[in-house]
Amino acid sequence: MRAVGMILAGGNSYRMKELSNKRAIAAMPIAGSYRSIDFALSSMSNSHIQKVAVLTQYNSRSLNEHLNSSKWWNFGRKQGGLFVFPPMVTADNGFWYRGTADALHQNLDFLKNSHEPYVVIASGDGIYKLDFNKVLEYHIAKKADVTVVCKDVPGTEDLSRFGVLKMNEDCRIEQFEEKPMAATSHTISCGIYVVRRRQLIELLEKSVQEARFDLVRDVLIRYKDVKRIYGYKMDGYWSNIASVESYYQTNMDFLKPEVRNYFFRQYPDIYSKVDDLPPAKYNPGCEVKNSLISSGSIINGYVENSVIFKKVFVGENCVIKNSIVLNDVYLGDNVHLENCIVESRDTIRANTYHSGQDGIKVVVESNERYVL
Repeated sequence: MRAVGMILAGGNSYRMKELSNKRAIAAMPIAGSYRSIDFALSSMSNSHIQKVAVLTQYNSRSLNEHLNSSKWWNFGRKQGGLFVFPPMVTADNGFWYRGTADALHQNLDFLKNSHEPYVVIASGDGIYKLDFNKVLEYHIAKKADVTVVCKDVPGTEDLSRFGVLKMNEDCRIEQFEEKPMAATSHTISCGIYVVRRRQLIELLEKSVQEARFDLVRDVLIRYKDVKRIYGYKMDGYWSNIASVESYYQTNMDFLKPEVRNYFFRQYPDIYSKVDDLPPAKYNPGCEVKNSLISSGSIINGYVENSVIFKKVFVGENCVIKNSIVLNDVYLGDNVHLENCIVESRDTIRANTYHSGQDGIKVVVESNERYVL
C-alpha cells in the first residue's frame, strides 16, 4: 500500500479512573487475549501498510513490552517495519508531546524520510477492523486533502467524548466540533485520517510555528473551509475505550456471538503477542455461562456473563457476574463480584463482596503475593 502508518498511542484519560494508573489506554486488555492497539496494528498489517510508527508517551512500559517484537503483526521485515517513538529531548526540543499535532511534528524526520505518498493516522484506543486500501481509494477519488473516517452512532451515545461532524451530499465536511456539549449530528469521527504526506508535513510545520498542538482543533477544524476535507463512513463494529463505561461495554460486546464471529472468524484476522500458557482449566463443580475464559486461568466457582483474562485463579464458591477480571488476578474462596472491573495482578481476599450498584466499580486491591 502506498501509505505509511502513524498510531497515536501516548494519551491518557481521566475517564479511565484507576485503570490508567498502570498503563496507556492503547495497552488496555481487550476480549481476554488482546490489547487495544492490536486492532489498529492488525488493520494496517492486513491493508499491507509496511511501515508503521507508534507514538508513545504516558505510562508506556507495558505498551513497549507488548510491542517488543514486530513479528506478531507481520512487521518483521527488511524494508519498513514497526517503529516505536517516545518523546525525545534534543538540542532543539525539550518538550513532551504537547498534543497530537505536536507528537507528529516531533517525528517529522520519520515522515520526511519516508517515500510513501500518503499517511494513515489512527488512534490506539479504537476497536475495529478496517481496510485502509478502500479509504485511500475513496480519498484519491474525491481528490481530498484530508479524509476522516466516521460513523453514525445511536442517539443514546454520549457524544461529548467525540468529534462530531456534518457532511453535505458529496460527503465533504461542512461542520466539525470537538467534544461538543450539545451535538447537532450523530456522525462522529473515529480518529482515523488519511492525508497526503507532503500536505501533512506542511500543515504540521505551520500549526506548531503558531503554537497550535492539537491535530483536530488546530488542523482539521481550522482548515475545514480552506482544505478539501471529506468523510468516509465505515461499516461494521467500531468502539472507543477511553472511559470506564465504554471499556466495560466493549468487552461485554465480545460475549455476543455476532461480535466474536466478526473479529475472530471472519477474514481478515486480528493479531496479538502470544503468551505460552496452558489452556483454561475447569475444575469439578465449577459452572460457566456465556463467558470468555482465557488461557492460563483456573476456574473453581460460578462465572456468568463475564470476561476472564489470562492467568486468573477463581477460588471455591466464588460468584462472578457481569464482570471483567484482568490478567493475573487471584480470587480467594467465597468472593462475590457483580458489575465490576478487577485490576490486573490483584489479590481479592476470601469472603469479600464487590458490586457496582450505580455503575461499574473498579476494584483495586494490594497484591500480597508479590510483597517482599
